[in-house]
Amino acid sequence: MSRPLPFGRQEEGGYSIVELLAVMTIFLIILTSLTTLSASGAKAELDLNRRFEAQQNARLALEKLRRELHCSNGITGTDDLPLPSSPVAAIKVSLPSHCPSAAGQNITVVYDTASAGANRWQLRRTKTGGTTVPIADYLTNDDVFTYFAQSTASRAKLHVDFPVNVNPNEGWKQWRLVDDIVLRNTLRQ
Repeated sequence: MSRPLPFGRQEEGGYSIVELLAVMTIFLIILTSLTTLSASGAKAELDLNRRFEAQQNARLALEKLRRELHCSNGITGTDDLPLPSSPVAAIKVSLPSHCPSAAGQNITVVYDTASAGANRWQLRRTKTGGTTVPIADYLTNDDVFTYFAQSTASRAKLHVDFPVNVNPNEGWKQWRLVDDIVLRNTLRQ
């Protein structure tokens, strides 16, 4: 039984407005913190997935290039001149009909880089008479091929350097895929 108050009012149970405001403020601080952590985690996951996909595409592009170079008759510049020993943005690969990707015909394939924005290039592959297909993206340099001619000590080789970064403004996130591909069908001099 409640005790009577002056003027005939009875005491009511519950929280005061100050207590409710204090609890709501604490709840909002906690909710804001959890939302910020969740958004930060989602952004980090998206960034990681984009970086992984870009790196995986560069690996697959290099593997395709390696298979075609091992089977090729040789490589030249896109103007059909011998390649210089300095880095270039494009190469032309001659594939004989017995190569799996040649599909029974003698073909040429051009690998080149094309600008896709500020400090961003795509590696593309163009088959004779075919369409140009991007095979890797987010390269931070366009001159990715360096040719080394055959000598008495070694066969010709192509040095490939794919610097990959989905956000070039953050240089510490850059990943490099570097390889020297020996052209098996060249002779030592």
